[in-house]
Amino acid sequence: MKKIIGLFAFMFLLNGCDDGDLIIETIDFADVTATKCEINGLVYKIKENEVLIIEIPEDENAFIGTVTPFGEPRQFTIGGDNKVIYRSYSGTIENENVCSTIPPSSPNVTEEWVATSGVIQITTTPILVPNTTLTSGNATKIKGYNHAIVFKNVTFDKPNGEQFFETYVFGSYAKDLLSTETLPFAFDDEVEKCTSGNTVYNTSGSEALVLNLDPTFFPAASGTQTALISATNKVTYTLYTAGGLTSANFCTTPAPTTPTASQIWNAKDGVTATSGIIEVVTTTLGSQFQHTIHLKKVTFNRNGSEFYLGDDYIYGSFIQ
Repeated sequence: MKKIIGLFAFMFLLNGCDDGDLIIETIDFADVTATKCEINGLVYKIKENEVLIIEIPEDENAFIGTVTPFGEPRQFTIGGDNKVIYRSYSGTIENENVCSTIPPSSPNVTEEWVATSGVIQITTTPILVPNTTLTSGNATKIKGYNHAIVFKNVTFDKPNGEQFFETYVFGSYAKDLLSTETLPFAFDDEVEKCTSGNTVYNTSGSEALVLNLDPTFFPAASGTQTALISATNKVTYTLYTAGGLTSANFCTTPAPTTPTASQIWNAKDGVTATSGIIEVVTTTLGSQFQHTIHLKKVTFNRNGSEFYLGDDYIYGSFIQ
């Protein structure tokens, strides 16, 4: 009798745990590469007949090339224009099923989950690759940016009830830089010096590499000088919206308003015998002196993104 009563009690507990509304299911896109639509800006993952879609308006700058501080992802509240949608279809789907202004008539959507609450978190880091165009040794360049996406406390409204995930890892969306965003670094070794002050510059098309140095640099004597990059010895790389750069852009105050800078990268302050070293080798040429400038173990930074110029980058030479 005790066994029978125990069995009935166990069955009662099982029935009591089913509220008739919540069925635990999962969706898994962990091994799928994320893609972005060119037309409507959706970021999505497709797995055979399933798709998981994120929609955030472009003007929210969710996927910009700016590194997020450690532990401080960009956050977007789900709802309104910020959407997360899961769909399953009656057959295998392609990109056109997500990105077309008029989706194909088949396959058909068989099930749809719409997120009704939660937060989209995006952590952005640069994608660094070797810079093989430079001979300075171990140089790197930024190929693009990786955006790691996580949903926090997200609730989906689905046909048979609600589904809650405290943490759902969407995965990463990698975005390569556009050709207009890449840094050419196509300088030759002939630099110019402003007639007044201690500013030297090198230009190539729409880019410039400028050194604003302490007045003690470039002495009228043979020898080698070194100094660390600092507030008094600055190194700046600028990418402009157009070419046509002249000495006026670097040697006059105020500088011309055109062309405008699209990217400004500042070299990080140096560390003694370790990094951020400016070296000037001066040799005698008759009554003149040739100054050859090396930038050693220099790293540039912009909005948290960094790239390494190399162990020994020959900036160039000038004669005075």
